[in-house]
Amino acid sequence: MFNAHHSPVGAFATFTLGFPGPKGGLGLELGKPADENVFVGVERRHGCGYEALPFFASSADSAKRYDVGSNTVLKPGKVAPWAPSKINRNFSLGSDVWSCGDLTFAIYSAPKSVPDPARGRRNAMRAALVPAVMAELTIDNRLGRKPRKAFFGYEGSHPFLNTRRLDDVSKGRFTGVGQGPVTAIVSNSPGVYSASGFTLDQCLEPDHVENIAFGLGGVGVLMAIVPPGVRRSFRFAVCFYRDGTVTSGLSTRYFYNTLFSSIEDVATYALKHWEDQKRMSLQADRMVTQSRLSEDQKFHLCHAVRSYYGSTEFLITHDGQPFWCVNEGEYRMLNTFDLTVDHLFFELDRNPWVVRNQLDWFTRRFSYTDQVRLPGDEREYPGGLSFTHDMGIGNCLSRPGYSSYEKHGISGCFSHMTHEQLVNWVLCATSYVAKTRDYRWAAGQRKTFLACLRSLINRDHPDPRKRDGVMSADSSRCAGGAEITTYDSLDASLGQARNNLYLAVKTWAAYVGLQAVLHRLKQSNASRRAGEQAMRCADTIVANFTAAGFVPAIMGEGSNSRIIPAIEGLVFPLFWRRAGFDSVLGRFARLVDILGDHLRTIMRPGVCRFPDGGWKLSSTNDNSWLSKIYLCQHVAREVFKLGPDRVADAAHRAWLTDHRNAYHAWSDQMVAGEARGSKYYPRGVTSWLWLSEK
Repeated sequence: MFNAHHSPVGAFATFTLGFPGPKGGLGLELGKPADENVFVGVERRHGCGYEALPFFASSADSAKRYDVGSNTVLKPGKVAPWAPSKINRNFSLGSDVWSCGDLTFAIYSAPKSVPDPARGRRNAMRAALVPAVMAELTIDNRLGRKPRKAFFGYEGSHPFLNTRRLDDVSKGRFTGVGQGPVTAIVSNSPGVYSASGFTLDQCLEPDHVENIAFGLGGVGVLMAIVPPGVRRSFRFAVCFYRDGTVTSGLSTRYFYNTLFSSIEDVATYALKHWEDQKRMSLQADRMVTQSRLSEDQKFHLCHAVRSYYGSTEFLITHDGQPFWCVNEGEYRMLNTFDLTVDHLFFELDRNPWVVRNQLDWFTRRFSYTDQVRLPGDEREYPGGLSFTHDMGIGNCLSRPGYSSYEKHGISGCFSHMTHEQLVNWVLCATSYVAKTRDYRWAAGQRKTFLACLRSLINRDHPDPRKRDGVMSADSSRCAGGAEITTYDSLDASLGQARNNLYLAVKTWAAYVGLQAVLHRLKQSNASRRAGEQAMRCADTIVANFTAAGFVPAIMGEGSNSRIIPAIEGLVFPLFWRRAGFDSVLGRFARLVDILGDHLRTIMRPGVCRFPDGGWKLSSTNDNSWLSKIYLCQHVAREVFKLGPDRVADAAHRAWLTDHRNAYHAWSDQMVAGEARGSKYYPRGVTSWLWLSEK
């Protein structure tokens, strides 16, 4: 009984369901579940009353808001929830199916690719971007001796919009219930009818049949009668729609506004193409079930991909520029760059153009030029180009050249990530070119690639004689503070940027990528300089390998912390090699060997293992991020041939389904197995890499 997303692509919308009680529902632009009652049930085969999946609680009779003098006592509800122990659930990539007794309820949400809007035909774009997911309710009444009423509905939580019946405007195309013009559940199955009221009971058994059209209540339900001796299925579409301008700072609207005119238009299309959407969902299921992944790995991948899609937001500016955004889960930051670099592998497989789109936006609007400072030295030296941590938060785009996150004058969480975001642009751009062979785009970004190389070298050391390939200087934007990494809430072992082993290996990969791209752009001198810096960086890491068999997390500063993400940066040359772009791991065999020895040394209980066998990213911190574990597991298996770690996979699954965490769907930051941050999060699509493993 865990919450999971069921989301259309690019709509920042989700039908979240799975955690007991009113803890799911139809969420639009939220960083958490909608916390709505969801009603899925059927009349009992014997006796009176109804039974339903346990995704609701008794509703207060809001009639008392109006009938203030009433002494009416709310009667016990006629709908009883099934015990979770009686429910079977089949959870996969494109479908999520609950069954209990005579009822089966399925939700279909296909993880669809999105055509490049510059080339995609309108019909293909509509099929990919329709802001709806499909559902199917099946009642087996073949053993029943009486007609039985089945129902599916919800009690919306929008603070300003009331529940309504869509029958009045559908012109016979469908029946439905919804909240204003933004969410709805609709059906065109024969025999389905709608009702609204103060409570579910009032909808199921109204005092008078005309009262099903009552307009004051917050509950909306679709119902149908299943005759005895019959097994019958009913089709539904769960629809979302946000019209007009949805962002500030930069005015945009949802791209699907160019394809659909209203939620009624969405409903009509979704129901007409219901079978196609289900077929795509089941195809996605087969892709996972037919893979060689273990059951635990399949669970991780399916859960994570669903959470990614729940955070996607495909926008278009008022002058027609497409703008792909991924919200940062509960934090709702837009296109956080240190997530973009991890979503990269999934996006390049499913929608390569979105990587180019994000890189172009970072270059045009969310880049800046700075100076650098050495620790203890107030002088400023040449810095260069870098990129912001994010593009804004809560649908509010940041001013050009700045993020919503980064502050001046501090050394911990919320400081600048200047070096890491510079590295991330290079790694994303190189990976995009490697995967797509889009050399025309690369040529158009030639000046940016060259500026990134100059900036990286300047952050090594102002004195060329002291350069070792590793970041030594902080951005002037830190104003006397210090830069951090994406691991902002960990201790210095992963949080400090300067001389950090994790960031050094990613920097090495960035230099390797620049060498390859600049060579193809016929920038021979710059390519050679990038190669020299890559070798310096590799030599520095190797030189810091200790007699104890590991490289310290912070090199040259007396650190004794040991970290798994030392190997994280190897994923990029591994990916490039798989794409047939460049094969560099052999040229840096000593570095790879050292990192392999490092990993084998630290992967033991009490160092980088939790007692349950789960992976502990840092020996000195209990905060472990599942997205990074997935990525490092891939490197460990593919580069170091360590084989599957089924104990760890099972432990990580137990973290996600633990009662403390299951409400938040897929979460990233697990402190000794408890979700403390990065909840409802998209970053776990690093697990997509597992499908490429041999």
